[in-house]
Amino acid sequence: MNSSEWQKSSFSEAASNCVEVRGHEGVIELRESDEGDVIVHTTRPNFAAFLQGAKAGEFDHLITNA
Repeated sequence: MNSSEWQKSSFSEAASNCVEVRGHEGVIELRESDEGDVIVHTTRPNFAAFLQGAKAGEFDHLITNA
């Protein structure tokens, strides 16, 4: 896959709306698939730090029903 193509998680259902990500012009971009014109930009190091935190469970409280 070309890094400039939007990619979604394999955990997302095929027809569902989801968060998509791509590497484009030296930055990482994120968007909601149903809001394609709203794009958040970040650096590769910042995105890597976010992914590391997500893998460590730092954001789990945002998706639980607590």
